[in-house]
Amino acid sequence: MIERNDIRAAVASGLIDERQASGLISLADSRRGARENLDPGDEPFELFKGFNEIFIVIGLLILSVGWMGVVGLALGDSIVDLQEYAGVVALIGAGLLWLLSEYFVRKRRMVAPAIALSVMFANNAAFGLMAVMTEPFMIAQNDYGSVPLPLFVATLALLVYWWRFRVPFAMAMIAVGLFAVAIVFAASRGGQVNDISDFFLLSAGGPFAWITLVLGLMVFAVAMVFDMSDPHRVTRRSANGFWLHVVAAPALVNTVALSLLDRDTSGANLVLLAFLALFALVAIVIDRRSFLIAAIGYIVALAATILDGDGAALTVLVLGIVLLLLGAFWERIRARILKLMPRFIPLHRLPPSHA
Repeated sequence: MIERNDIRAAVASGLIDERQASGLISLADSRRGARENLDPGDEPFELFKGFNEIFIVIGLLILSVGWMGVVGLALGDSIVDLQEYAGVVALIGAGLLWLLSEYFVRKRRMVAPAIALSVMFANNAAFGLMAVMTEPFMIAQNDYGSVPLPLFVATLALLVYWWRFRVPFAMAMIAVGLFAVAIVFAASRGGQVNDISDFFLLSAGGPFAWITLVLGLMVFAVAMVFDMSDPHRVTRRSANGFWLHVVAAPALVNTVALSLLDRDTSGANLVLLAFLALFALVAIVIDRRSFLIAAIGYIVALAATILDGDGAALTVLVLGIVLLLLGAFWERIRARILKLMPRFIPLHRLPPSHA
């Protein structure tokens, strides 16, 4: 029986090209029902394969609640004991989740349990390491100097988890973990957050918005590395890229859009419109709709900010029509745009147009 690893090896050796490999895998998935209704130009996206996976996820959630209950009974009614051993219990739980992942992820290849197990492993590892490695007295005095190291170690543990089980959703959590480490580290060095908008306003005092912007660009770059290594979206590398784009797009759009909206000038609003148009163009060229999803909210916010009444309603109406047209004719629009792209852009490493 030929497996996907055999097809990947055939592509690597030059026996078949990626388009042929994509056709073979799509045919196999179609015969199994996984991609039976997926159009050639659509993005593969799968949260679960069947209700049995949902059933297992519910079982995992109940198991985790039961685990915490049994541990609480074992430690007795002493809150002090519970707090003292909470970190060790969480780390033991992370080890048990790793063992469960060996069966449900590596052996059974289940999608929804893989996502649930990766989230639960990340939470247990982060909580356990925070409880064991941080200094509670420092945190009580608003000194977060002991927090970045356990957060960074937890992110590394999640990276090892991804390396072992290759769960694409774990990539998004790794990116979020890096954001958390950088922001907490900046806060521990004297940065102050007066409002949640400080994370995105470049004009705000502190480095947080610049951290969000730089890390957003870095995450986008890594996502493009995954995408360009698998332009036909045959392997899990494209799924890794998808989840990284989900994290990178809001970070980039939030920072630039809020910073421009904060200026509240006609020139800044025109720049914002141009930026959103450029963002949409990039999304179409790289064939990632998640970028447009991140920008939609700011187009509505811009309409509500600079327009009133009928003007805002008309803008939202036009936006809905544009989105529907993009959804209906995405491949045709993308084919026209790709023909206009300059030659220095490596189009051969981007998803081909099926129009």
